[in-house]
Amino acid sequence: MKLVFAGTPEVAVPALDALLASGRHEVAAVVTRPDAPAGRGRRLVASPVAQRAEEAGIEVLKPARPRDEEFLARLREIAPDCCPVVAYGALLPKVALDIPARGWVNLHFSLLPAWRGAAPVQHSLMAGDQVTGASTFLIEEGLDSGPVYGVVTEDVRPTDTSGDLLTRLAFAGAGLLAATMDGIEDGTLQAVPQPVEGITLAPKIQVEDAHVDFAAPALRVDRVVRGCTPAPGAWTVFRGERLKLIQVTPLSDRTDLAPGELAVGKNNVYAGTGSYAVELLWVQPQGKKPMKAADWARGVRIAPGERLGA
Repeated sequence: MKLVFAGTPEVAVPALDALLASGRHEVAAVVTRPDAPAGRGRRLVASPVAQRAEEAGIEVLKPARPRDEEFLARLREIAPDCCPVVAYGALLPKVALDIPARGWVNLHFSLLPAWRGAAPVQHSLMAGDQVTGASTFLIEEGLDSGPVYGVVTEDVRPTDTSGDLLTRLAFAGAGLLAATMDGIEDGTLQAVPQPVEGITLAPKIQVEDAHVDFAAPALRVDRVVRGCTPAPGAWTVFRGERLKLIQVTPLSDRTDLAPGELAVGKNNVYAGTGSYAVELLWVQPQGKKPMKAADWARGVRIAPGERLGA
């Protein structure tokens, strides 16, 4: 088939690579979000997908909005059979959805209908799921509600962050998307409607969602930290300033600390929760680089009874 691939961040690059390597389909063009400011100089930088496409000598389309007539006209000229999508980052209007003969097929990082929305991996971790995965489905006007072509499952490891899990799903999902394109082309794959039961939503994680409540149980604290790492970053407050929490580990044998109360050992830092303590392993003070929690604690000289979140 002739394909136009839509995607923007680094997590979409493995899928583009898989389609380029398959040798079965032609990736005629790539659709991605416009260049965005990045770095200290805030200079405009092309998306990871745009950079990869340019390396491969593929035409790159960067519409400000996917309903822009210039973009739609070019898409009609290319006349793709199908448009695979991975984390493109903009809603596709019906006028665009109607152009490819076999539609737009999205790779979504959850086992649909669970975790429809922008942040499925983060929500899966924060909810304590033990198994997650990726799904390919035919895009329709509803939110991630279209019929499903295929799925791949992935076990959630006890120490997974959303970054860890998303990286594994990006590569597993890349193979799934390539296989889905093959199945659509040869007619062996039919999309199946999603069940009406089990629908959960995964809206974008806001900064407030990443605020760690130390009155919650230790497992909840751990899940929020892992789910919000690396972005947007779990955080609390210490002495009136934000402290990012990068890695903690629950300690079921320590129950002597009040929620948020800090205790410092020779090379360890502990914080109480609503159940048992967690050990702080890596933190990032406001305006500084990530550091081991023990080094942070030595620098700030924590007094007895001081708390996080106060």
